[in-house]
Amino acid sequence: QVQLVESGGGLVQTGGSLRLSCAASGRTFSNYAMGWFRQAPGKEREFVAYITWSGLSTYYADSVKGRFTISRDNAKNTVYLQMNSLKSEDTAVYYCARHPTRYGSSREYEYDYWGQGTQVTVSS
Repeated sequence: QVQLVESGGGLVQTGGSLRLSCAASGRTFSNYAMGWFRQAPGKEREFVAYITWSGLSTYYADSVKGRFTISRDNAKNTVYLQMNSLKSEDTAVYYCARHPTRYGSSREYEYDYWGQGTQVTVSS
């Protein structure tokens, strides 16, 4: 069993920054790609970013590319999402998820474990 716990969400002003963390329980954490997704009020959940098992490759949604950075520290079993230049459109619940392979994808249905989510609110 794999447990994922997100933290670091909160209220931030437009243009500000926030760093989200996702702590994983499994000792084989480094064998799997990890992703971040988000769900805004009244909207469907959407892909944000993913990172491969080694951290050597990353992929971002067009809406966040250049502003967000996904990273991982396998020694700490933790994935991060650094969010800069935040906009009101970034307001959402952010979810961490594990991909069943080492390489990841942007397809939500492929991920097999999910965290409970952390709220990010960007004020005007």
